[in-house]
Amino acid sequence: MKKFAFLFFITLSLQGFIQGKPLIEKPIVDKRVELLSIVFRLAGNKEYNATQFKLYTDKIEQHFSIYKNHELIKFAEKLRNERSISYDAVMSMAIHLDENLNPRTEFTTNSLDKRWNKDDAVMFVKLLQSFFKEAECEAFFKDNEYLYQETVAKFLPVYENVDLDWYSSFYGKEPSEKFIIVVALGNGGNNYGSAYQIPNGGKEVYAIMGTWQTDTSGMAAFETNTYFPILIHEFNHSFVNPLLNKDKAIFMASGEKIFEVVKDEMLSQAYGNWETMLIESLVRASAVKYYIDHGYDNAIIGKMLSEESNKGFLWIKGLVTELGKYDAQRNTYPSMESYIPNLADAYKAYTEAIVQFDTRRPRVESIVEFKNGDMNVDEKIKTITINFDSQLSEQGYSIYYGTKGQQAFPDIKKISYTNDKKSVLMEVQLFPNKEYQFVLTGENFKTPEGIPLKKYEVNFKTTK
Repeated sequence: MKKFAFLFFITLSLQGFIQGKPLIEKPIVDKRVELLSIVFRLAGNKEYNATQFKLYTDKIEQHFSIYKNHELIKFAEKLRNERSISYDAVMSMAIHLDENLNPRTEFTTNSLDKRWNKDDAVMFVKLLQSFFKEAECEAFFKDNEYLYQETVAKFLPVYENVDLDWYSSFYGKEPSEKFIIVVALGNGGNNYGSAYQIPNGGKEVYAIMGTWQTDTSGMAAFETNTYFPILIHEFNHSFVNPLLNKDKAIFMASGEKIFEVVKDEMLSQAYGNWETMLIESLVRASAVKYYIDHGYDNAIIGKMLSEESNKGFLWIKGLVTELGKYDAQRNTYPSMESYIPNLADAYKAYTEAIVQFDTRRPRVESIVEFKNGDMNVDEKIKTITINFDSQLSEQGYSIYYGTKGQQAFPDIKKISYTNDKKSVLMEVQLFPNKEYQFVLTGENFKTPEGIPLKKYEVNFKTTK
């Protein structure tokens, strides 16, 4: 097979940067990522069918639409339907391939995303190699190289706005993982964090950034205020992941207890265990610390803390305070690694407070018109009444899409509190034979004392 001339092919734009090796290299476009996103676009995966960057996605359709019945595409459809190969599972495969589209290492149960099995992975790669030739993928990439270069150039201001020196200074060491920023032109609003474990040690950690903004000419645009916080967050993973993975045992008792309290919130964000939860919480607290150290307004810091708390990280404020204590004692604690036992002690204190706090949180008590999960709801009902077990502050509403997306969100005409402030009345228009889903959060649903609602997901289906 012709060599895949792949990966970091935006080399010309990097030549002026080689003089001194940066902590994290400049962003790239990665053909493996583009290729896999194209394949699963053709296979019909909704998350890979974004059209925000229409200038590019139209080119994909023009070149590849005639290959929608290719054996690879049919196999990809089967993988999605039978094994849920979608979202980050697709990107996991991309970064495990080399320049010839061969596996970088033998596929095992511990290498790829767990949704892949070995036999499917091997078959997929075989079909992918055939598709690459038959669909003239190399010609497509060559024809669009100018677009890739321009897109990377558009993203550079976001990257250059990050104070990379802060990371090694704050953590007291260089990262033990190689961090790679990939701009994914066809991924729309989805960002993915994927990793490749190098067989002889070390790890590549990828921040695969979607492209969901364009300028008046239709060219990709990357507003710093939108993309910058994502990079600040993702950079922290290169330092935090190895730290907490090394000393998991000392956090286990606290982590397991806290996870049980916030399990619903964590699972809704794909954080399936206490270890991932602890990594995410330290990454998020460190991101807040970055903003503090760079003099951001207190209102911005307060908003960040509130948002993280609403996502279930109830101890975020205490953790940020703890990071401040660490930073004030650097003569005693030269690195974050040396301070890890102190963080473990802090979590012991958080555990009791969080368990007690959880008992005070308001909860959804019932829904008047139907039971949550009912699959036979009359489409003619005009109201959905949510009853809470405590009085709320009447300071707004926080009702969001669930995992089923906007298409499952009910058409809400009006919403109001009842006089006793213990119920919310939603005036809706429903349609027959349709699945509905929405999520109530504690962002605005709070007690008069400011204690947020326990997150609650509502699912139902109307009759035919």
